[in-house]
Amino acid sequence: MKTRILGQDLEVSALGLGCMGMSSAYGPAADKQEMISLIRTAVERGITHFDTAEAYGPFANEALVGEALAPVRDEVVIATKFGFDIDAVTGARGPGTNSQPAHIKAAVEASLKRLRIERIDLLYQHRVDPAVSIEDVAGAVKELVAEGKVAHFGLSEAGVQTIRRAHAVQPLTAVQSEYSLFWREPENELLPLLEELGIGFVPFSPLGAGFLTGKIDEHTQFDASDFRNVVPRFSAEARRANMVLVDVVKAMAAEKGATPAQVALAWLLAQKRWISPIPGTTKLHRLDENLGATELVLDGGDLERIDRELAQIRTQGERLPEAALKMTGK
Repeated sequence: MKTRILGQDLEVSALGLGCMGMSSAYGPAADKQEMISLIRTAVERGITHFDTAEAYGPFANEALVGEALAPVRDEVVIATKFGFDIDAVTGARGPGTNSQPAHIKAAVEASLKRLRIERIDLLYQHRVDPAVSIEDVAGAVKELVAEGKVAHFGLSEAGVQTIRRAHAVQPLTAVQSEYSLFWREPENELLPLLEELGIGFVPFSPLGAGFLTGKIDEHTQFDASDFRNVVPRFSAEARRANMVLVDVVKAMAAEKGATPAQVALAWLLAQKRWISPIPGTTKLHRLDENLGATELVLDGGDLERIDRELAQIRTQGERLPEAALKMTGK
């Protein structure tokens, strides 16, 4: 497995594994033992970068990841997140965010126990809390770093000014946000800033929440608990309109003897050397398919063609519901 460096010195596999969907968001939780086996197989395949959060479940996903990775703890990078208003003991969830320093520290202590580790390799603020200055947040994490409970600091879905201010207090190793052929807004301001500051980038939903695999169309029916049911770009009308984007990816895949998912991931990997996408899956054959992207080479001509063809396409539908969008980019 090829590796990448996030920030100054955090080495991770070029492709990571997003674990959220094993416990929540895309329908009922998958079988625990099957997911433990999948995570351990991912390690055997060379993946070292695993992403979770206290909010996934809540708590269930951290516990799953912790159990799965306990035998190989020293071989992997475990990333988790704080920042929603979740009671660290009961799991009761409030209506919004909570990055009060005392809450951050309580959340970290609870995450350490669930993950069965003594230090979190990469700790993200999950969403910016408008009630707490980012300097106070970064200061709290800086104290946790000094105590040896956290190794690296990151932000998820933060705006460029917030990133700059946080980085001035406690250097950021990574920023996480959605980025894919389905959502390229990070190219406008975010990626230039990260390059300037030497911060790594971890794209989530690198396959457009499954849309770029070519396995979803306007007739696809999602489970009642699947979050895509309330996402505007996953309405039947938007899916119908956005198939033209998938057609571009499929055409390139056919020429390369690859799958659409592999093309989408290879495109991301080709953007910057400090990008480590975290596609999620609950299926071994999809894990192996995704890993094939690390061997797929898209040359300059391929990338220019994709850019040219996508420039003619205007995707339909917001990437998140309105309430969720209001929690991003601050």
